[in-house]
Amino acid sequence: MSEADTKLHPGLNLGPSHGEAHEEAEVVLFGFWVFLMSDLITFGLVFATFATMLSPMSIAGGPGPAEVIDLTSIAMQTTLLLLSTMTFGFASIAMKYEDGRGRIALWLAVTALLGAGFVALEVKDFIHMASIGAAPSRSGYLSALWSLVGLHGLHVTVGIVFVGVMIAQIFALGLTNQVKSRLLRLALYWHFLDIVWVGIMSGVFLAGALSA
Repeated sequence: MSEADTKLHPGLNLGPSHGEAHEEAEVVLFGFWVFLMSDLITFGLVFATFATMLSPMSIAGGPGPAEVIDLTSIAMQTTLLLLSTMTFGFASIAMKYEDGRGRIALWLAVTALLGAGFVALEVKDFIHMASIGAAPSRSGYLSALWSLVGLHGLHVTVGIVFVGVMIAQIFALGLTNQVKSRLLRLALYWHFLDIVWVGIMSGVFLAGALSA
């Protein structure tokens, strides 16, 4: 294994105890940022599609924002996701200060549980919407709403799976530089989903509830 492969802290220096950032590994992080930005474009396109479906014609006489938006559930989902971002930050801090694999894995497990709670509430909302006739096939508005919220929920679900993979790697491989680098990139992904959710919560749910 080359020296570049063993010191992967591209632009994410963990502090003096972990050495300086490794310039040759910046390609790895740059590629990940390209992935995140391409994902942001995908969310932007779906968001723009949703914005074009807010007219009464797109609602087509079906359930609108007043019938499908449950602000209590949205508040609970937002709280869970924001808390999960905080606990992921605690995992990163534990890694930086070398608090041990157990402490890092514990915070990651809490993060995954909070994310699972978020997804469970989202699924519950979808089931409720379907039960009142607000299925995605009912109107253009509902189709766009299911697509946007469901796309974000799918990303959170994938993130939970990768949190589990990282916990397994921490215990199987130890806290190698590569594992640390992967964990830092997963943190970027998780925080990215948090930012997207804030946009959905504000632009879709709060704006929809106020206009209803």
